[in-house]
Amino acid sequence: MAGLSLQHPLPFAFGMLGNLISFMVFLAPIPTFYRVYRKKSTEGFHSVPYVVALFSCMLWIYYAFVKTNSMLLITINSFGLFIETIYITIYLIYAPKKARIFCIQIFVLLDVVAFAAIVLLTQLVFKGSNRVTVLGWICVGFSISVFAAPLSVIRLVIRTKSVEFMPFFLSFFLTLSAIAWFGYGLFTKDIYVQLPNVLGFVFGIAQMLLYIIYKKKKNVVVEPTVPEHILKIAELITTPASELQVSIEENDRKKKGNEDGEGVDNGKTAAAAAAAEEGIEINAV
Repeated sequence: MAGLSLQHPLPFAFGMLGNLISFMVFLAPIPTFYRVYRKKSTEGFHSVPYVVALFSCMLWIYYAFVKTNSMLLITINSFGLFIETIYITIYLIYAPKKARIFCIQIFVLLDVVAFAAIVLLTQLVFKGSNRVTVLGWICVGFSISVFAAPLSVIRLVIRTKSVEFMPFFLSFFLTLSAIAWFGYGLFTKDIYVQLPNVLGFVFGIAQMLLYIIYKKKKNVVVEPTVPEHILKIAELITTPASELQVSIEENDRKKKGNEDGEGVDNGKTAAAAAAAEEGIEINAV
């Protein structure tokens, strides 16, 4: 079987690498759904990505069966179908009523009605190689729309100058997955696998570049300066009352001595008196 035999080492290697990386990508949402299970709430998470991923797996499994000799496509997408079904089930258990109804509607529309329509169309209208061609282009069109989804994330990163909602390692593994599956499509001469992964590679590189650009962008927090009179008040508050009394008496004595002294400049006397009233010591020149 092409792509699954050691007699074809390159497609086998790329296909196995694609299976391994895609396996990890499919498992990436586990922390999210563990949190949903622990808190018994979906906390505003949307079900659409998981319903779409389920439809994609169903579509590629059907394509692999129609084309034949594409066991590596069947293995990974079968696992994806299994794990996405679990995610959607958990979501339906803990989602609020409105979100649950919306999830069911999208599931029925896409994974039941649309998929059934594609199967009936390709089975009843087309035959042989024409069936593979039509189904292949349907897969390409849908995969391109899925790969274009990161455009909203890229726009969010550029607008907010923050990579909080774009984890680097997820972008990295999605890029590696695109490379692996492109290689598989290249060596099995399957253009329908090649084309969407070219776009996936481009968007993956774009996301990683944006991460590098904006990862050090942080909001600058400016600490307000404390006015000097506030510091003086704080100093007076922390000074013991006995020390304040001694300071006041000493200032009174200085004030009286300056008033009775000879040859003292009246301007300096007034300044010293004002300073004494404020509790500020001034050295006489």
